[in-house]
Amino acid sequence: MGTIVFTATDIPVAALKPADFLKTHEFTNRSNLFMTVFMASSLTNYLHPLAPTLSADSLTKVGNYQFAFYVDNRLIYQTNLHPGAPYARIKNEETILSKPLVDNEREGRWWSQSAWNRFMQNGGDSALSDGRHRFRLVISPYVNLAGVKTGQPIATGELTLIVKRKPVIDLTRIRLAVPEPYAGLPVSTDSLDTRRIKTLKANIEAGVFRHITSVVVVKNGKLLLEEYFNGASRTTRHDVRSVGKSFASTLTGLAIAEGYLKHEQQPLADFYDLKAYQHYSTDKARTTLADLLTMSSAFDGNDNEMDSPGNEENMYPAPNWVTFALDLPVTPSKFRGDWHYFTAGVVVLGDVLHKVVPGGLDRYSKQKLFSPLGIREYSWQYTPQQVVNTAGGIQMNALDFAKFGQLYKNGGRWNGQQLLPAEWVAKTFTRRKAIPGRTNEYYGYLFWNRTFTVGGKAYETYYCTGNGGNKIYVFTDLPLVVVVTATAYNAPYAHPQVDRMMEEFILPAVLH
Repeated sequence: MGTIVFTATDIPVAALKPADFLKTHEFTNRSNLFMTVFMASSLTNYLHPLAPTLSADSLTKVGNYQFAFYVDNRLIYQTNLHPGAPYARIKNEETILSKPLVDNEREGRWWSQSAWNRFMQNGGDSALSDGRHRFRLVISPYVNLAGVKTGQPIATGELTLIVKRKPVIDLTRIRLAVPEPYAGLPVSTDSLDTRRIKTLKANIEAGVFRHITSVVVVKNGKLLLEEYFNGASRTTRHDVRSVGKSFASTLTGLAIAEGYLKHEQQPLADFYDLKAYQHYSTDKARTTLADLLTMSSAFDGNDNEMDSPGNEENMYPAPNWVTFALDLPVTPSKFRGDWHYFTAGVVVLGDVLHKVVPGGLDRYSKQKLFSPLGIREYSWQYTPQQVVNTAGGIQMNALDFAKFGQLYKNGGRWNGQQLLPAEWVAKTFTRRKAIPGRTNEYYGYLFWNRTFTVGGKAYETYYCTGNGGNKIYVFTDLPLVVVVTATAYNAPYAHPQVDRMMEEFILPAVLH
């Protein structure tokens, strides 16, 4: 009791033997690390002395585990797990926890992995430099009422880590793939800095950049670079999550061009009897499609706030996602027209499109977008009402995602045809809302905007992005479209590592 043991593989508690307990562990970018925590009682019982007047149900809502990570006897990072995970039943009943800290095959599935990733983001990465280190994990209970109150440690575990995370790279052994023509994308004859791309490839293969599955670069409409990793290939359909939101913007532009929508300033009252939903107000009725496209509506939903009523995690269990969204209150005084990430609003936008286009959104997207682009192998995810899920989830191969980006780079033209009005591309690629908490980052119509700096020069891009580190970049002042796909879902390093790949490797190699 009161002990944390570490193992290199996921071993069921019933099969765990003392011989499995790690004392020393070689820790590389590909290593896994699991923990089994033996507690004398359940977490709820540990929480009770910290707030004796609260019921068990209340304790699970205000308390959880505190993880403290030590390296070489120095506290590096301490985190209070959000009360939402693990579940209340586990807090009330379990006395043994068996969870991954690092599981490269199943990234981001557990709250324990999130805690480890936060540790690595907040000092752990530098503390675990190559060499020998003593690692210690201390788990304690905490409650957060008027402030955080922490109890005595529940369990502690230690082991020696022999860290070998810096790869030894021999560029003479690295071979770059030779791109082959793909329908709509001929091969480029332009040069690039192959040494830099080889270094990038070696770092991806060594797991320095984690869970990357593809990197594609199109220059002047031609395929310049095409590399696949971690079992992916040219035919792999990548699950790019919220990249699919940008497709909803495209389909909105197409529906307006064909007269199925009047314009993006149309209010929701044109499409729904909003008095049939909860929290009716004139502000809700006046909410426009543009408000949904710019994520600046007054709906009380913010995916970046766990306690937000309209957080997407509250939507997914609902039997009808559109009803969930339209039932939410609107609070104009809270949001003041500012940007806030609201997935449920894009679901409503998709439902509007599904209502107005002939044959529904699945058929319409095929006829008006995918077939003209020569995209045949793709799949949507769907809402519980079997409507295309515009919140995200479109899957296709990396080269077809590149064609989607190139359509925007071409100003909406493809094979001599104006598929998407140039005016809509221009409206989409407009800095409409500043992203709070970020410097020089903006939002257009379901596309993001930022600027990379390479060699002291600024390069602006509008881009699609999705959980896991998935990106489609369309540069405004360079003839470039870049696609990166990845499966680092829910990992805090997922997006920063792609930014680093772009600034240190991909853009310098193309701009050399």
